[in-house]
Amino acid sequence: METLVKIDLEQRLSSDDAVIIELGCGHKKKQGRIGIDTVDLPTVDIVTDLEKGLGFLPDDSVDQVHCRSLLEHIDNFENLVGEIVRVLKKDGTVHIFVPHFSNPYYYSDYTHKRFFGLYSFYYFVDSKDQPKRKVPNYYADFRIKVMSRRLIFRSSFKVINPLKKLFGWFINLHSVLQEYYEENLCYMFPCHGIEIVFKPA
Repeated sequence: METLVKIDLEQRLSSDDAVIIELGCGHKKKQGRIGIDTVDLPTVDIVTDLEKGLGFLPDDSVDQVHCRSLLEHIDNFENLVGEIVRVLKKDGTVHIFVPHFSNPYYYSDYTHKRFFGLYSFYYFVDSKDQPKRKVPNYYADFRIKVMSRRLIFRSSFKVINPLKKLFGWFINLHSVLQEYYEENLCYMFPCHGIEIVFKPA
């Protein structure tokens, strides 16, 4: 698949405005963002195969990356996260939402390739910056710093939704509660997804 750039990318990158990209934007791109997707929709500014990375963007050129419900569809997850880190400016941030492995709807979508848990992104974090439970970080040659992580609780049943949100508020009060939840409670009270914010280390 050849990359199709439908905007003046060079002009956008050289302007004084913040460069904000939205990966996997679909038809819901927010105004002011550069929409990047594999499907050529009116809202998509750059049509490309995200499995191959972001080669059309130079190093240290992006202020923010937004990525919602995309990474679970990617085969080469490490490569795309590495590409995101490469194009980010030193003070740039990444805002991601992925489904939690306990989300029952995860299994319904045959295009989903992988699961996500509290530690999925810590495999790219230096050992000294990891939580109490350490995970290997020698697979990738780039590093990130996790700024925040939240477990998102939501239900398609409106009666239950307020209770799940209250439960989520409590669980997100402390990382220990998050970890206790994931180890002991996640299949009794499934989690919708994880919101994580990180920047280059």
